[in-house]
Amino acid sequence: MENVNPIISFRNADICGGENIVIYDLNMDVFPGDFLYIVGKVGTGKTSIIRTIIAETRLAKGEGKVCDFDLAVIREKDVPYLRRQLGVVFQDFQLLMDRSVEDNLSFVLKATGWKNGSDMDRRISEVLEAVGMSHKAHRMPHQLSGGEQQRIAIARALLNRPQVIIADEPTGNLDNETAAGIMELLTGINRERGTAIVMVTHNLSICEKYRGRIFECKNEGCTEIIAETVADTNDESDI
Repeated sequence: MENVNPIISFRNADICGGENIVIYDLNMDVFPGDFLYIVGKVGTGKTSIIRTIIAETRLAKGEGKVCDFDLAVIREKDVPYLRRQLGVVFQDFQLLMDRSVEDNLSFVLKATGWKNGSDMDRRISEVLEAVGMSHKAHRMPHQLSGGEQQRIAIARALLNRPQVIIADEPTGNLDNETAAGIMELLTGINRERGTAIVMVTHNLSICEKYRGRIFECKNEGCTEIIAETVADTNDESDI
């Protein structure tokens, strides 16, 4: 894309998984409005890229920028500010089970600097409506199905109007019908709001049905490919 700055950019970056480098010389740009998949077999570094993007894992070598934060030199105190620019969705939802849906979302807003109660209530209503869960605001997480919990997790990711949503196997714990609903939601957010999506998945049928750019992790590297050439990757876990 000409004259458009990437939201996420890696140049000749080495990505760590634990103590070891799992991906060498990563070159990747994620632009506004992109829908980008990261695929690959178990242990090839898919989730390690995500952990590097959110500054959970340090960049081993090379250049990396996310929302104008330099991953090579980012200070620990600046990491929360980076993460406020991102929406993160996990496979296991990671909701707080001891409080309601509404209180889960309020907790995040307060933690990210929101002060005005009316503004918080309005924003919570907006994101719940966006994911079709307005009627579940007062429910506890254990009262929701897996698909409903993931919709709440996506609502949580939208709270601070992120430039990009990072989704790590968001359909991995869901049946096919429920997974399709989550994919329709994510692609709708991408299409209607222009929010970029970076999604790790092992499910290649998703990549085929919901088209996007594809990066494949393989042989200690990660490169962009066309959909028809992606290797068979049916494993469900990663390092």
